[in-house]
Amino acid sequence: MAAICRIFVCLALGLLSVTAQVQAKETFSVGYLELIQERPPLLSNVLPIPEDDGLQGARLGLADNNSAGRFLGQHFELLEAKDSDLNALLKQADNWYQQGVRTLVTKMPASALTTLSNHFSERSMLLLNAGSTEDSLRQSSCLNNVLHTIPSRAMLADALTQWLMAKRLKHWLLIEGQKAGDKAFADALRRGAKRFGAKIIATKQWTFDTDLRRTAQKELPLFTQTDEYDVVVVADELGDFGEYVLYNTWYPRPVVGTQGLRPTAWHRVVEQWGAAQLQSRFEKQAERWMTDNDYAAWLAVRSVGEAIAMQTKASMDAVPGLLTSDEFQLAGFKGRKLSYRPWSGQLRQPIPLIHPRALISQAPQEGFLHPRTDLDTLGYDKPESQCQIAKQFAATK
Repeated sequence: MAAICRIFVCLALGLLSVTAQVQAKETFSVGYLELIQERPPLLSNVLPIPEDDGLQGARLGLADNNSAGRFLGQHFELLEAKDSDLNALLKQADNWYQQGVRTLVTKMPASALTTLSNHFSERSMLLLNAGSTEDSLRQSSCLNNVLHTIPSRAMLADALTQWLMAKRLKHWLLIEGQKAGDKAFADALRRGAKRFGAKIIATKQWTFDTDLRRTAQKELPLFTQTDEYDVVVVADELGDFGEYVLYNTWYPRPVVGTQGLRPTAWHRVVEQWGAAQLQSRFEKQAERWMTDNDYAAWLAVRSVGEAIAMQTKASMDAVPGLLTSDEFQLAGFKGRKLSYRPWSGQLRQPIPLIHPRALISQAPQEGFLHPRTDLDTLGYDKPESQCQIAKQFAATK
């Protein structure tokens, strides 16, 4: 009987020990803010963007952080807010700040992100941009409390241009739409062409409101008639007309850009380097494919988890300095370790070049060299950027 009692005492003490360990776990909170935007009507039918685009990626990042944190006595929680009113999001962010939140993952356009950044300019709040590809945020409009996990338009354009130059497709017909994003991506393509030595034979502006479902075969060959070119490069970010350019050009040429062969942060066809495992876990959670915004949000939350795991005495205050330090590296299922550029806060990462059913290549392409890392051949390099974000974070390391 005495032996049995001792066994029960040991079991009870063991349970108390486990309970104490669970209670001793540190909790780290990350906020997710999304500004809901109304999409304009489009001329062509496109696949709808999931309502939880981006958010599901953040949730998977949370699950991955907690899987690793379980062994380190660390627990992560994700606070979520989505609204079409920016003021409501600012109020929610203030409430979270009062609760001790010091990191926000954001999915919003550059103007709203700038407002949010300025709102916290006098307070210690790290913003991880998982939604805006705007080049100015990495080059001139430097926000000193923002890091970027989603690639910039310049990174996407440079990735595509490198592939075109490697394939000797040097002469382009550039077609751009009327929307601001189309013009911004077209500017990034022009920069890439100048940077790597391509020649734009002609630029065409798409200004029509024709129903291309019925007229594409007649109208697009005439629209694309000009001096001979090697490739048609399209800047149509929302898919207003670009899907109908394929197979309807005056010369039988490949179509690349926002349609056809496309540079992107992530796509379901990326399966190498262990990515199939990430894709599987995401599909099981979200019951859909992982998008580039999902991937950027996943990277943002995982970045926080990795920075916390690096510390002997974990603190959210040290995260910004660690993320922009030489010691930080993140596994992103792209075959390379990812790191943040200390000048612009942009996450260095390879760019997949895909069509809807296959991964064709991944930039940077072989032969495009750089004194630091070939990943810095994509987007704005240090001499091209006015930003110096690491200096702002150095004191918090």
